[in-house]
Amino acid sequence: MNPTDPKREFLRHTVATLGYRSSKALREAPNDFASFRIGETTRTPGEILAHMGDLLDWAFSQALGEQKWNDSTLLPWEQEVARFFEALKKFDDYLASDAPLNRPCEKLFQGPIADALTHVGQLAMLRRLAGRSVRGENYFKAEIEIGRVGPEQSNPRMEFDREHETGKIIFPQ
Repeated sequence: MNPTDPKREFLRHTVATLGYRSSKALREAPNDFASFRIGETTRTPGEILAHMGDLLDWAFSQALGEQKWNDSTLLPWEQEVARFFEALKKFDDYLASDAPLNRPCEKLFQGPIADALTHVGQLAMLRRLAGRSVRGENYFKAEIEIGRVGPEQSNPRMEFDREHETGKIIFPQ
């Protein structure tokens, strides 16, 4: 593997972005957030997070050239958070290695990684509905680094809130 393969490096940046955004959506979640449900047929945040871990396990199996899917058993919230970040690191470590990538970067992005990014948005929306919003942020200014995929991330650079009635963005003073 060429260590400077731009597609592989961009995929790693995307994985780091997933780590950054997930960390923000998961940090300081209310105690009962894992089981919060907005409808009879919707997934809970715990079920969404378990699915995200399954997506990353699947991405890793794809990188190895396998096709292995597993619907994991739901774990307690803290364990599910740890499992997600462990799976993210395992996938990123593989991408960082000289091991062959047995699927195109584009396919790994458009399948499991894009799906996981969508679910981060769902978690953020559910946080708002559960009464513990995640502050908006100008992610263009975020300090996201390839290889930093765990729950410990850089501090937000430019967060903001929205005024409830008008939707106007309010920047902190």
